[in-house]
Amino acid sequence: MEPSGNTILVTGGTSGIGMALAERFLSLGNEVIVCGRRAEALDAMKKKHPRIHTRICDIGSAKDRVALSHWITAEFPKLNVLVNNAGIQRKHDFKSLEDWSDTISEIDININGPVHLSALLIPHLMRQRKSEIINVSSNLAFVPLAPMPVYCASKAFIHSFTLSLRHQLKDTSVGVSEIIPPAVKTNLGGAHDFGADLDSFADSIIAQLKEGKTEATYGMSERSSQASRDELDKAFAEMNSGSWTP
Repeated sequence: MEPSGNTILVTGGTSGIGMALAERFLSLGNEVIVCGRRAEALDAMKKKHPRIHTRICDIGSAKDRVALSHWITAEFPKLNVLVNNAGIQRKHDFKSLEDWSDTISEIDININGPVHLSALLIPHLMRQRKSEIINVSSNLAFVPLAPMPVYCASKAFIHSFTLSLRHQLKDTSVGVSEIIPPAVKTNLGGAHDFGADLDSFADSIIAQLKEGKTEATYGMSERSSQASRDELDKAFAEMNSGSWTP
């Protein structure tokens, strides 16, 4: 993608990877809009970066997605980049029954959100001279951690969806790319102190997007995304052995 002069929507852009990308897009001279569920987080983002535009939106809600699409195409008619970043990560052992509303919330945000929002905005994006959809998947799309089965499966879905969407849009003005993070030090799934440094990761991703890479990887995700089935099976066994550490 062109590094500057874009109008970019980043979902889930008030923390973690979304915030890091939004800040870098802003510093490159792009107009940036971030959306999220928490007003206080959006207010903090606006205070830190007054030039960023914010919008309350629950990406897990179809009604909110439709409202967002109407609002952003009216307020920012030059919108040409969609970053589907919003996601949640939950642990669940399917030997125990949980309330289905808890399970479906993860599916709504991680799968229905990016698919529906893409569908809503593709007609607008196709009218732009050059545009891009950037989907954020995960290393766990290739090597899942069994304690987070829905999250990992949702990211495998996003990887597959991205491949098909890229093929469908190949003769349009809309490019489709994928960011495949490894474990990164963010608050996803609860704050943790392991994984790649967020700033180093985000700097590398931006550099790869500038180069025009359709899959931007980092560390472990670079290896996993290119691994053979035997290598993936070995990695899965190791990661789920109980003794694995990132």
